Amino acid sequence: MSGAPIRVVLADDHALVREGIRHVLDQDPGIVVVAEAANGVEAVAAAEAHRPDVVLLDITMPGETGLRAAERLRTLLPAVRILILSMHDQPEYVREGMRIGTNGYLLKDSAGEELRAAIHAVHAGGAFFSPAVMRRLTASPPASEDAPAAQLRALTPRERDVLARIAAGLTNKAIAAELGISRRTVEAHRESLMRKLEIHSVAGLTRFALEARVVED
Repeated sequence: MSGAPIRVVLADDHALVREGIRHVLDQDPGIVVVAEAANGVEAVAAAEAHRPDVVLLDITMPGETGLRAAERLRTLLPAVRILILSMHDQPEYVREGMRIGTNGYLLKDSAGEELRAAIHAVHAGGAFFSPAVMRRLTASPPASEDAPAAQLRALTPRERDVLARIAAGLTNKAIAAELGISRRTVEAHRESLMRKLEIHSVAGLTRFALEARVVED
């Protein structure tokens, strides 16, 4: 392991679920749970107190939902990475998380290895969505059929390649290696994508890619 471990705040209203998730994360020496929370209010307070790298949020918690907590965290701690872990796979929940600016969405029946990989991916600056979540999103009608298609036509083939890989959760370094181009070129394509699409976050690019059917399961 190189560098400091990824510091995580874990929020779920069920103590047994938190215990199980902590056990899964403890198997990775590159991840450390610095605090736990039973609702959104506690999650935000814990994040402010511990300044973690990643906050892992359930959606349905009493008092304040995970999505509401995510919205407050985006304002209070804009640098923190937010990963939703939920039993709900409805597209509206996922799209709302993307609108807020969360960095990934996993289902609670995901394998432990997938959860650990998701934390590493979002910490590295990527996005991560469960395959089941991506299938539901690509199967559901997008908010607009025409706008994404028109915007997609404005992109070069290479920009589409980069967009698809951003949405798949790859980092700039991984995209560069896969496409055989330099990391600086990937960064230039990313900047061009954000400028052309008027989208300024990885979550936003991922949402566009899913709605425009750039990413298929």
